[in-house]
Amino acid sequence: MDSESDKRMHRQGPAMLRGKAIPRTTTDERLLDSVGPADWLHADPWRVLRIQAEFVEGFGLLAELGKAVSVFGSARTAPGSAEYELGVEIGRRLAEAGYAVITGGGPGIMEAGNKGAVEGGGVSVGLGIELPFEQRLNDHIDIGLEFRYFFVRKTMFVKYSQAFVVLPGGFGTMDELFEALTLVQTRKVTRFPIVLVGTEFWGGLLDWIKSVMLPAGKIHETDLDLVHLTDDPAEVVQVILDAHAEHRRRLEEEAAVREAADEAAS
Repeated sequence: MDSESDKRMHRQGPAMLRGKAIPRTTTDERLLDSVGPADWLHADPWRVLRIQAEFVEGFGLLAELGKAVSVFGSARTAPGSAEYELGVEIGRRLAEAGYAVITGGGPGIMEAGNKGAVEGGGVSVGLGIELPFEQRLNDHIDIGLEFRYFFVRKTMFVKYSQAFVVLPGGFGTMDELFEALTLVQTRKVTRFPIVLVGTEFWGGLLDWIKSVMLPAGKIHETDLDLVHLTDDPAEVVQVILDAHAEHRRRLEEEAAVREAADEAAS
C-alpha cells in the first residue's frame, strides 16, 4: 500500500510531482536563498529564462481577457460560511456587470469568487502559486495558470485587473492590498478602485492608518481616498462601475482638449 507521503501531490509550475519527488523548498525560496553552496550562481541564467517563460505564458493566456476585477481573501474561509457566500455573491455580481473575475485560484474566498463568476455567466480566472503545502486550483476556474514565482503572479494581477476587491484574509491578502495601494499611490499604475469588504474586519486597520500613520506624516490625507470600505455587494460593484465611468469621462475630456488645441494650432 502507498504511504501517506506517496499520495501527496505537488504542483511546480506546469509540472506535477508526488512522493519523494516533491522538493523540500519552493522555487522562490531557492531563488532568494543566499545561504549555502555558491553553485546556484551558475544556474541563474536558466532561472531568468524560466522567469521569462512564466511572463510569456501569463501574457499570452490573459492578453484577450477583457476588463477584469481581482478578488482577494483568505484561503481558510470555510465553504458555506457567511464570508464565503459573500464572496460568491460579489463574484456573481461582477460577472453580471461584464467583468471577468481573477483570483489566486485556491480555496476559500478565491474559490467563492470563481464560483460566483461562473454562476453569473462570466469568465473565471485562477492564478495559482507553488507553495510548500498543497493548494490545487479550485473547480470553478475557466482559465487557470500556476506560477513558480510570486512576483510574476503579482504582475498578472495588476496588469489584467481594473479593480481590486479585498475580503477578510491573512498575510497574503494584506500583501496584495498594500502592494495595490502603493502602486496606485505612486502612480506606477493607472488609478483604479480598491474596495475593502468587511467593515468589522478592516475597520480597525483603517482607524490605525487615520489615527497613527496620517498624523505621523507617513501618508497624505488624499491617500485615504484610495480605498473604499463597505459590506454591501451591490455597492462593491457600483463603486467600480462609477470609477470606470469617471475615468472614461476624464479621458474623453482630455481628448477633446487636445483636439481643440490641435485645431487652434493648425
